[in-house]
Amino acid sequence: MTKITKDDLIEAMVKVTECTKKCAGDGLNAVLAEIEKTLKAGNDVVLTGFGTFTVSKRAARMGRNPQTGATIKIAAKRVPRFKAGKGLKDAVK
Repeated sequence: MTKITKDDLIEAMVKVTECTKKCAGDGLNAVLAEIEKTLKAGNDVVLTGFGTFTVSKRAARMGRNPQTGATIKIAAKRVPRFKAGKGLKDAVK
């Protein structure tokens, strides 16, 4: 199984755009920061043809400590979700 890292994405951006590695890194960091900021505010990020990032609420629930078997309360929280768009789904088929 091959993974792609942030550095791999930066290298791909350098090849395609012919900009410097620093410029490509700054661009990628700006995109990721904007996605994070938007999700923190509770808004969706829609990249047409690629997918949609949303924030979902996970309800509080009871869980179990696997070591002791004791019941514990797991707090409610907000979690990021990603739904692939049609273009991405078709490309992966």
